[in-house]
Amino acid sequence: MIKEIIKKIEPRMNLAIENFEDELKSLRTGRATSSLVEDISVLYYGTNTPLKQMASITIPEPTLIQISPWDKQSLGDIEVAIKNSDLNLSVANDGANIRVSLPPLTGERRDELSKLAQKMAEAGRISVRNIRGEAWEQIQEAFKKKEISEDEKYRGEKELNDLIDRKNKLIEEKTQEKIKELRTI
Repeated sequence: MIKEIIKKIEPRMNLAIENFEDELKSLRTGRATSSLVEDISVLYYGTNTPLKQMASITIPEPTLIQISPWDKQSLGDIEVAIKNSDLNLSVANDGANIRVSLPPLTGERRDELSKLAQKMAEAGRISVRNIRGEAWEQIQEAFKKKEISEDEKYRGEKELNDLIDRKNKLIEEKTQEKIKELRTI
């Protein structure tokens, strides 16, 4: 029974970690990546559409992102969406493409982004911890209903704690990688 409960929650924990990793990708480092802009929501014919569904995104230079929309009528909408995002990027529209240049990060901005990465990590840990809490409640409920013994209950608690320790370690590794990337000039 305990193995079933843990088997059910592990994919949810993995999904929480994937969401955390996706958030980390949105943090801007000194290098241009398509993941920086691909999920920006663009108001396109009255519908919010992710940029990656409207245009091809290329990286011609380490500090430049080029966006080539499939519908040239959407150039203005894309430009507005990028300017309204909180990424503080400079946007140039040449009539056929949009060029987004990434200014170099200052030391102060790198520190801010590192702190933001830590906050994202804490949110990821909280999410994983909440999932663990639900599983622990299920185990306690099974114990109260006499479906499992006290030994099984504590074995389940140990397995849950081991699982959460592994997931937290993974979150910490991803966070440290991102902070190292942010600090690299």
